[in-house]
Amino acid sequence: MQNARSFLTRAAAFLAAAVLCTTALAQAPKTVKIRVQSVIPTSADEVTMLKEFAADVAALTNNTVTFEVLPAGALVAVNDTLDAVDKGLIEGGFAWTHYWSGKHPAAALFGSPAAGAGVGMDNFAWVSWFLYGGGKDLYDQLWKEMKVNVKGFILQPVGPEALGWFKKPIANMAEFRKLRFRTPPGIPGQIYNDIGIASVAMGGGDILPGLEKGVIDAAEWCCPKPDMTFGFQKVLKHYYLEGLHQVVVNADLYINGDVWKSLSPGQQKAVEVAANASLMKTVAYRIHENGKALKELTEKHGVILHDTPAAYFKEYGDAALKNFEKNAAANPFFKKVWDSQKTWAADAIPFWARAQKTNAAMGQAYADVLKKQAGGSKAPPKSEPPSKAAPKK
Repeated sequence: MQNARSFLTRAAAFLAAAVLCTTALAQAPKTVKIRVQSVIPTSADEVTMLKEFAADVAALTNNTVTFEVLPAGALVAVNDTLDAVDKGLIEGGFAWTHYWSGKHPAAALFGSPAAGAGVGMDNFAWVSWFLYGGGKDLYDQLWKEMKVNVKGFILQPVGPEALGWFKKPIANMAEFRKLRFRTPPGIPGQIYNDIGIASVAMGGGDILPGLEKGVIDAAEWCCPKPDMTFGFQKVLKHYYLEGLHQVVVNADLYINGDVWKSLSPGQQKAVEVAANASLMKTVAYRIHENGKALKELTEKHGVILHDTPAAYFKEYGDAALKNFEKNAAANPFFKKVWDSQKTWAADAIPFWARAQKTNAAMGQAYADVLKKQAGGSKAPPKSEPPSKAAPKK
């Protein structure tokens, strides 16, 4: 009898262990690999940061969620990226939100709100609205408005983008209006047309050939580092940094909705946390890389920096507001997003604008110190902080 009780005890323990093991296996998150096709080559800075985001997700999920980044056109045409993710032909895609403005004009308010959405937003301010002003919920609603089965994540705020590259300096808007100018597609390019500048939308690979063949006379792409990688300095030497068409420009990730729902709550949270971290990491990376690139462009490649004609800012800004008003009148969701940005900006922008005056004056003071030092002028005494040098008026 004692042996029988011992056997039953061991059997019960074995069954209990088996149940616990089965339960643990059932609760363990499954391993998911997400192929992400980018709309740009894998050598681009945006893909560098996308891979860093992917590495964060892998680390946070113990490698149960991994991403494979594919170059533009690897599986589907660039313009078909979002549709392919929606249909499940590929698990993920990577582009800029405004690429899909043709599906819904409000995409531009998330991807590239021209002239700071007409309410003074720079990239830091836009992220504040997105995270704490209701933007994230509206971004989720955007995909429902488009009727696509995707879960989106804003990953990379970049900006402000440069006005662009020119064969010779432009002294005023009249000279600018004589040129055929490569611009982004959608609303930013339309605003250029509205102020009388011949806007030509073309893919990145067509820009340099277009310049060489005279199809376009000038072009914009992004910022010093991407522009230098692109090779603009080889054919153009006149560079204007201050532009309004993409003061804010955001790259984002799209995951098929069914794939997203298949992730465990913990895996989903890891992706969300890594996405939020990517917002700050991208800003930091861009400041670092663009600073080095601008120095190399001007000191090693003979690129000449110019001030953008003052009239440009009022003309483009006024035209942007008219464009937004027109879209808001025609589309209720565009109006809803823009109203949200305006409500947020009414409280936040007056503070942020004044704070930026301090930042700009401090930075310009130090830039002037460096300029004097490079020109052989006597540097200020070490006991005097560079920030005390008065900025040029």
